[in-house]
Amino acid sequence: MKKRAVNPPQMQPVSDLYHISQAIRVGDTIWVSGQVGVDAAMTPAKGVEAQARLAFQNLKVVLEAAGASMADVVEMTIFHTELGNEVETFLRVKDEFIAAPYPAVTGIGVAHLALPELVLEIRAIAVLGSGQA
Repeated sequence: MKKRAVNPPQMQPVSDLYHISQAIRVGDTIWVSGQVGVDAAMTPAKGVEAQARLAFQNLKVVLEAAGASMADVVEMTIFHTELGNEVETFLRVKDEFIAAPYPAVTGIGVAHLALPELVLEIRAIAVLGSGQA
């Protein structure tokens, strides 16, 4: 098996700028780089709810480009700048995108992220076809 980079066209400029892949797929496993709550112009949304929604939308775009879906996510790591104050809001938004059976999740409090306005970042691992009933 060989690794394949996954870079949706709308995210290619970021991938080129930072020399990263939005995801790497090897066989049926997909490792997704941290997704943040920015729009196509790289402008961060205001607040945890809006950023979480954009980050999950970006995650969905990357997974679909890799041939997977949100149901295929088996693990997520979420980095929060205000972990204690953001969890309830984050979980509410997460449940709009991720259904049971829920993936394994780790939340980590951090001092800051790549841009000063960012309050969270979501990394994910998905296994293609694992979310099918």
